[in-house]
Amino acid sequence: MAIRMIPIEEVLDRTSLSRGTLYTEISEGRFPRPVQMTARRVSWPETDIEDYLAHKIAARDGGIAA
Repeated sequence: MAIRMIPIEEVLDRTSLSRGTLYTEISEGRFPRPVQMTARRVSWPETDIEDYLAHKIAARDGGIAA
């Protein structure tokens, strides 16, 4: 199975986070860390972002800690 990597622009669009908030969440361990693709480009495995969003929805619906 191929792993689809998504760029920061798409991550920001899917999560509705600002770039600053995204990096704050990463530094505080609440958001998946990116994969360094080149010296100037990072991306995330699509499954990491899907899991993050599913966890946020579950926290809202079931009361688990976000």
